[in-house]
Amino acid sequence: MKYDTPNLESPFSFTVMDASEHSPNKCVFRDDEIGVWLYHANCMEIMDMILNKHPDGIFDMIFADPPYFLSNGGITCQAGRMVRVDKGRWDKSKGPEMNHEFNAAWLSRCQKVLKPNGTLWVSGTHHIIHSVGHAMQQLGMKLLNGIIWEKPNPPPNLSCRYFTHSTETILWAAKNEKSKHYFNYEKMKKINHGKQMKSVWPMTAPNKREKTFGKHPTQKPVSLLNRIILASTRKNDLVLDPFAGSSTTGVSAIGLGRRFVGCELEDEFVALSEKRLRGAIADRAFNLTFEKEL
Repeated sequence: MKYDTPNLESPFSFTVMDASEHSPNKCVFRDDEIGVWLYHANCMEIMDMILNKHPDGIFDMIFADPPYFLSNGGITCQAGRMVRVDKGRWDKSKGPEMNHEFNAAWLSRCQKVLKPNGTLWVSGTHHIIHSVGHAMQQLGMKLLNGIIWEKPNPPPNLSCRYFTHSTETILWAAKNEKSKHYFNYEKMKKINHGKQMKSVWPMTAPNKREKTFGKHPTQKPVSLLNRIILASTRKNDLVLDPFAGSSTTGVSAIGLGRRFVGCELEDEFVALSEKRLRGAIADRAFNLTFEKEL
């Protein structure tokens, strides 16, 4: 079975060949004018295809929110109730060695599809972030910063045997030691009221409006992606999210005038992503019309 992906003058004019009826790998949503492509796909297979067409890399920035391998039968607090930490089969650990092998595999592809001066952001908790950082060093990437996302109102720790988990780490890395990465220092300073932006970012979880079309168990706030994209890209740059989830990266990219490619494997979240991307495109069109009328 064949699925034709964008055949405009774009980097994604390849055809995905399905190995079986159960292999998704297809472009399920596209907007050629704005520059948005969403794939129901295994991100490593899609990145291999892009790499075959663009061996020197094509993305200006990648944001990745990979599985944290948290679904191990533990408990957490959600809406005031005790619930099991079971996000889905995709989040179950296969052991430290196989988890690291998985991280190294997708990170190596991300590194290859980045432009020479492109950068990669990866979020995670202590369950995976050390593996991610180690794999980045093994691949010869240049670690730029470790950002701490501080959540002001995290769920309480019900077991009372640990400190309350209130942060996530976001590693920012350049393709390699020779990369001359872009950093919008002045914009970050302006956002921070004229002072240098620090590496600890207090930001709340996604608000209700961001969950209008549904929610993802590891959904990131648009404000977080806005800062990341503004810090490391220019207008019309090309951004990839290999684990798109609910496509918060895409929503942010659309609103900020960047182009976006997303990959998501789970049917439920592909559908949610499409709804959110359509909504973001509609919001952008409304805002542009409103600005013209002013």
